[in-house]
Amino acid sequence: MTGIYFSGTGNSRYAAEKFCSEFGCDDVYSIEDADIADRIRSDDTIVFAYPVQYSSVPKLVQDFISANSTLWKEKKIFIIATMGLFSGDGAGCLGRLLQKHGAQIIGGLHLKMPDSIGDVKALKRPLETNKELVQDACRKISDSAEHLKAGTPTQEGLGALYHLAGLFGQRLYFGHHTRKYSEKLKIDADKCVGCGKCEKLCPMENIKLRSGKAISGNKCTMCYRCINQCPKQAITLIGKSVIEQGTIEKYI
Repeated sequence: MTGIYFSGTGNSRYAAEKFCSEFGCDDVYSIEDADIADRIRSDDTIVFAYPVQYSSVPKLVQDFISANSTLWKEKKIFIIATMGLFSGDGAGCLGRLLQKHGAQIIGGLHLKMPDSIGDVKALKRPLETNKELVQDACRKISDSAEHLKAGTPTQEGLGALYHLAGLFGQRLYFGHHTRKYSEKLKIDADKCVGCGKCEKLCPMENIKLRSGKAISGNKCTMCYRCINQCPKQAITLIGKSVIEQGTIEKYI
């Protein structure tokens, strides 16, 4: 078994590591790793964790799957979808993309986790609530791993009813947000001190330092990595100001 993930604030990485550790496996890698293709080739069974966006798959993950289309044939893939709210068919969305390239989807798991959207007040929860979410997720991971060991993998997010829930729950109305990269990342030049942290963190190389200030391009995959780790809270995407910053380490 090999675990792979894409993660903005650490939720999906944490889930992949926890799930694989139940099997005594520490082979868990980011899809951003330079040798990720070789890691995938080396194993027949893959655990793939990712964060749901608008009941859909982040554009970066979509492009990764397409760019590596030959890797997925005959792979057995268990999908973990992490989310701040109910996604409907998070595992199914990724599963359908992988099946187009010959993958066999053996199971799915949905995990409600602390929300990563740091600039929207309505989505914020108390610290203790977020800690409880992570604890609940860990229990679900252990239970799901036991099912997989027993040959009866959980099937959350897979199937027609889940598909309809995801489609009518969010994707019909907001799914267009993940069809292309966003141009809406904003960096407050007055707050920015040019530390370069956001430039290093961005998986899309969408942020660059120019004359001692960070500037954004038009290829944001909405992972919220930079927003949650900017030391001056100078970056926003959906909202106008940062309400709360958080990564998984804050809740474990």
